[in-house]
Amino acid sequence: MYFIWYLLIGLAAGWLANLIVKGSGAGLLVNLIVGILGGILGGWVLSLIGWVPVGTLGSLATAVIGALLLLWIAALISRRKHAETRK
Repeated sequence: MYFIWYLLIGLAAGWLANLIVKGSGAGLLVNLIVGILGGILGGWVLSLIGWVPVGTLGSLATAVIGALLLLWIAALISRRKHAETRK
């Protein structure tokens, strides 16, 4: 049961992160993947600074923060690759 709940939180986090960065709408599967990976990344990063999420809203906030970090890193990498191909 918890697995389905984590999938739903990951889907919501990926969708919210996509809205925040004003993405073009990557689709359900990509939002789910970004949200789940964002939850892992966010949990790791926030644990480094000593914040531990509690409850559903804490998990959602952590996943959104991680998803935003993930999208930011992906944008940096894609810009770097795009700049290299222009040279």
